[in-house]
Amino acid sequence: MKKMNEATTTDFEQINTELVGVFNNVMWIEEAALKRSYFSDITLKDMHTIEAISMYDEKSASQVAKIIHLTPSSMTAAIDKLVEKGYVERRRSSKDRRVVRLGLTHKGRVVYRAHQEFHRDLTHNLVKNMSPNDVSIVKQAIHNLVSYLAQIINH
Repeated sequence: MKKMNEATTTDFEQINTELVGVFNNVMWIEEAALKRSYFSDITLKDMHTIEAISMYDEKSASQVAKIIHLTPSSMTAAIDKLVEKGYVERRRSSKDRRVVRLGLTHKGRVVYRAHQEFHRDLTHNLVKNMSPNDVSIVKQAIHNLVSYLAQIINH
């Protein structure tokens, strides 16, 4: 990392503090919202499993496990729980009965959409009242963070 001047160090520390606060608050708000909702029977981890399954294309349990960084056995237990609660269903391929794909039930699609709306609200509030140039800078900063996290995950 480059040596920073005093003003940059102060900015860096403020960004660091606020980024940690944002992460913690988002997690807390998501968990609290689930607990107060019709979907109080699932955890934030369950919600992220539902999000990984998505409602747009069916995935195998191993694909979902890779997305959310779970072992196959942990993924099986998580899916069993979500099937039992009515959020996820296992679907056998009509072409090859050995192939099982995961899909969201109606209840799973409803909670998925609500979670997506929460994330869209966050993004809207992040960029509101910003110039196109400022939005471009935020996009680059988020891209940098995503790239860094991908490097950590892939090592």
